[in-house]
Amino acid sequence: MAEKLSAVRQSRGRSSESWGHNIKKYWPYYLMVLPGFIYFIIFKFIPMLGSVIAFEDYNIIGGIFNSEWVGLKHFRALFTYEDFHRILRNTMILGFCKTILIFPIPVILSLMLNEVRGLKLKKAIQTAIYIPYFLSWVIVGGLIFDLFGIGGLFNNVRNALGMESILVMQKESWFRPIFVLSSIWKDAGWGTVVYMAAMSGIDPSLYESAAMDGASRFQRMRHITFPLLIPTIITLFLLNIGNFLELGFDQVFNLQTPMTYSVSDIFDTYVYRVGIQQAQYSFTTAVGLFQSVVGLALVLIFNKLSQKTSEGGLW
Repeated sequence: MAEKLSAVRQSRGRSSESWGHNIKKYWPYYLMVLPGFIYFIIFKFIPMLGSVIAFEDYNIIGGIFNSEWVGLKHFRALFTYEDFHRILRNTMILGFCKTILIFPIPVILSLMLNEVRGLKLKKAIQTAIYIPYFLSWVIVGGLIFDLFGIGGLFNNVRNALGMESILVMQKESWFRPIFVLSSIWKDAGWGTVVYMAAMSGIDPSLYESAAMDGASRFQRMRHITFPLLIPTIITLFLLNIGNFLELGFDQVFNLQTPMTYSVSDIFDTYVYRVGIQQAQYSFTTAVGLFQSVVGLALVLIFNKLSQKTSEGGLW
């Protein structure tokens, strides 16, 4: 027993010495990571303590520690709420669109850009598709409303073709296509950054060998570029699937109208109306906690599937 304790102490001593040596040797890297580490502690980990509000009847005067504990009351209210299934359905449909229809677009764009040989043309295209990312959804929403408004380009073209004007942004059937197309236009270009960086690290000798064997450019893209991108694609997919129920408040809020609530109302917009405008903090915290638990479950499930199918994953 004494020998085992001695061995444990020696092992701990060596690990502490190794840790101290690493800090002295790599202190610039630790210093570089420090701001991000502090950011996550202040804005991610500490706010998690506020999740206890979901199990209380929170009031501002009593605060977190003096509010009445009510257990799962707000979760029961959430699952029995008359509009819960409608909001859940809308969120899942838009989440499905974002995952299945929008996520592959940056991959396709990156593969196409990688085949552009003219450097100036390539940079011009990259700049053109990057720019929309830097516009806020307030501006993008305003542009879309102007485009599809009564006096907008869309209805002007319809009028020129002898058709009547339609209120596109007030029609339920148009909301989801506009949601998908606006997401692609605004975010797809910026999504290519990671993929282009990953492709820049591919060994050029692989392409040279394939070209010597008579492989066409399409075959090189299919059998070299795309397979080597799969680990990056899987990693980004797993990071995105965690936000399946968190679509982003800005886009939906700036595109929806009261006439399209039946297809556009999601958890984020519902939390805004109920939590902020009606001050039901405990109930909306329960909604947010529900979203987070579902996101965590999806990440764990798909990470496990990824490990079994492609031997890759986040951990």
